[in-house]
This record gives sequence, C-alpha cells and structure tokens, in this order.
Amino acid sequence: MSSRIDEAGFVREHYATEENLAARRSAYANAEGDDPRELAFQAVVEVRPRRLLEVGGGEGELAERIAAEIGAEVVGIDQSERMVEIQRSKGIDAKAGDAQELPFMDGEFDAAVAAWMLYHVPDLDRGLEELARVLRPGGRLVAVTNSVEHLQELWDLAGRDTSFRRFTFRSENGEGPLQRHFARVERRDSSGWVTMDDATMRRYAAAWEDLHPILDLPPLEAPLRIRCRSTVFVAETD
Repeated sequence: MSSRIDEAGFVREHYATEENLAARRSAYANAEGDDPRELAFQAVVEVRPRRLLEVGGGEGELAERIAAEIGAEVVGIDQSERMVEIQRSKGIDAKAGDAQELPFMDGEFDAAVAAWMLYHVPDLDRGLEELARVLRPGGRLVAVTNSVEHLQELWDLAGRDTSFRRFTFRSENGEGPLQRHFARVERRDSSGWVTMDDATMRRYAAAWEDLHPILDLPPLEAPLRIRCRSTVFVAETD
C-alpha cells in the first residue's frame, strides 16, 4: 500500500469525528517550552491580514482566535464534513474541499495557514501551488509541521520507527518544496517537552494506530517525559 493511500485513509478515519483529535490535543495540556501554535499566530499577526484562508483547520481554534484578535475575515476549508460543521458553529465561513483544488480565485487572500496538515496532502506540490495561487502578491503562508524527533520517546516505547519520517512535509524536508512555489521562506523552530502519565499516554496511543503497540505494554511506573519538536515555516509570494 502506498504512503499516499495510507495518508488519505488516516485523514478520513481520524477526522470523521472530533474524538481522536481531542485525545491527541489533550496530551499537550502540560507542555513546557516553545508553543508552535503561538509562533504560528504571531506569524499571522505580523502581516495583519484582512482576509485569511485556513486549510485543514480542524475544529477551528486558530481561525477563531485570528478572527477575534486580529479582526480578519477568515475562510476555512477542510476535507472533514464534521470539522466544517464545528468551524461553522464558531462563526467561521467554512466549507468542505481539497487543498489540491482550492475553490477560490487567484489572489483572493492576504494570508493562509496550513497547520499540521500539509503532510497529509497526496500531491504536496499541487497543494502548495494552489496555496500560492490564491495569495495576493506579497501574501504569506504560515505552515506548521513536526520533526522526526517529535515524540521520539513514544516511538521508542512502541518499538517502531517514527511515522513522521515518511511524511513529505516535516521540519527536515519542508523548506525545499516551499522554495519551489514561494519567493521567500523562513523557518522558526519550536522545542519543548510534554509529560504524560500512563492514562494520558494510552489515550494518545489509542488515537494513532501506529502507536497501538503501546497499548499492550504494562503500566508506566512513572510519568514519561517526551520531547516536542516542531517548525513554523513562513513563506511569501513575490
């Protein structure tokens, strides 16, 4: 089975409802160090967009904050009908769609956000080409992803190589694809730690099939300290 098919199946399964997303997000409640979500928000604040597109925005927390604190008109697009429904309940102009075929005119947006989703896009170059197309000249894309070192202690515990390594867009390889479609690319790396007790770790592992071997292990004797490594890429059009 190809990685493209795997990623498409992962997206369909894990974002059909909000439960898996909530389980993974709750594991970061006691995170220490840099917050990549805050770095992404600040990268948006720097350009004060009037109109912003978020692709694959999940439940719309970032879009909601951008609309409330910056006053931008925010449009969301997501493959998951459930995520679209949740975004709309928060007042976001959201619709179902594919990042590879954005239903917008050229230059419609001042900025775009793609947070932790570009590694799921089957044809990454096509998705980036579309994002560049819908941005105005001088527009900004804020794209967030993880490093192969992210959650390394969990992968070690599962006895598996990290799934991040197969991703076409991660901290280690994201700059190249962006440079093919954007005039300027800057990276802002984020480093921190999260501590998971046994129950939190098992909820997280249950929400990610590749980590399921953890569910067969005996209980942790002590909470596990786990590294968090992410990158916010800031890319701009001519």
